[in-house]
Amino acid sequence: MAALCKSFAEPVYLTKKGEDDFVVMDIKAFNRREKMLKLREELLAVEEDRPAGRVGSAPDELDTYLDSIIDEIEHGKEI
Repeated sequence: MAALCKSFAEPVYLTKKGEDDFVVMDIKAFNRREKMLKLREELLAVEEDRPAGRVGSAPDELDTYLDSIIDEIEHGKEI
């Protein structure tokens, strides 16, 4: 099972009597997925803050931050 999960780098869905029952995935794929979800949450929070006039990072700071997140996800590097 572990080799199958690692070879796909995606969740493997297990069924019971034709119904979805469990999801199994490689830890690297799981961590990558969690980081992407965290990034989406942060971007959503920024989008929600803009109309309220709350200011976050400067655009070039945000670009640097996003580039580091993308690099980490694509290459498995830590920030």
